Amino acid sequence: MVSRLLFLLIALGGLAAAVFADTPTDFTATVTLYDAGHYSSARKIFEQIAVTRPDDVEINFHLGRLALWFDDDAAGRIYLENAARHAPDDARIQNALGDAYGLTAQRANIFAKYGWARRCLAAYERAVQLEPQNTAYHWSLLGYFQQAPRIAGGGLSKAYAQAAEIQKLDPMAGRIAHATLYLSEKKFDRAFAEFDEVLRDHPDDFLVLYHIGRCAAVSGEQLDRGLAALQRCLHLPPPPGYNQPEYANVHYRLGNILEKKGDPAGAKAEYAAMNRVDPDFRPAKDELKN
Repeated sequence: MVSRLLFLLIALGGLAAAVFADTPTDFTATVTLYDAGHYSSARKIFEQIAVTRPDDVEINFHLGRLALWFDDDAAGRIYLENAARHAPDDARIQNALGDAYGLTAQRANIFAKYGWARRCLAAYERAVQLEPQNTAYHWSLLGYFQQAPRIAGGGLSKAYAQAAEIQKLDPMAGRIAHATLYLSEKKFDRAFAEFDEVLRDHPDDFLVLYHIGRCAAVSGEQLDRGLAALQRCLHLPPPPGYNQPEYANVHYRLGNILEKKGDPAGAKAEYAAMNRVDPDFRPAKDELKN
C-alpha cells in the first residue's frame, strides 16, 4: 500500500489546477503531493511534466505507480518498463514492475497467466537481490508466495520464510507479517498473540492497536476488542514513514467490524469518514459502492 501519512499545508485544488513549468522545484512539489496520498492531483501534474520529459526515470516511475493505483496495468507496464530501461538496477522500479506484472497476471487468460506470473516473481526477486535490507521488497515476495499456486512458484512455506526475513530486519514488521499469514490460514489466536506481548508494554502503540483491530476485522473474532483498539487509534498520532496505516485505514477497519456486528449504518458512516479523510483511498470506492 502507498503511504498517505502527511497532509500538505497548501490549497490542493489550486495546486492541481496550476500550470507547472518544467523545473526541479515543480517536480519536488508534485512528489510531495504524491507522498501525501493525493494521487489524482499528482497524476495530472506528472502527466504535464512528462510532456517535456518523456524518458525521465522518476517521472515514469511515479506515473507507473499511479497507473497501478488506479488499476491501469497496461499503462503501468509501459511507464515502468521505460523507467527500467534507463535504470535497470533500481530496486524500486523492479518491485513496481513486479506489481504491474502481477496485476496483469490476475487479469490474463489461462494461457498467458503463468507467463506474467513468472515475470512478476522475477522482478520481485530482482528487487530483493538489489536491496536485501528493504523489508518492502520481502513483503512483495511474501504476498506472491502466499497467493500464487505452486505451479507458479508459490507456497506458504516460502511465504513464512519471507516473514522470517522481515522479522530479522524489523521485529514489529515481522510480527505483522506472521499475523498476516496466520489470518490467511484461519489461525486467529496466533494472529492476535503476535501483538499481545507488545501491547502489554506499550498500551498506546498506534501500530499494535491498529493490527489488533485488523485481526478482528479480518477474522470476525474479538470484535469488541478490535473496535476499542481502533477507536483508541483515532486519538493517537499515526506512525511516520512510508506505507504505514493512517486514519483512513482505521475508519476502513472500523467499518469492517461494524458490518460484522450487524450495524450497516455505523459501517456506512465509517466508510464515509474514510472517504473524507482520504478520497483516493481505494477501499473507500469499493465499500461505498457496496
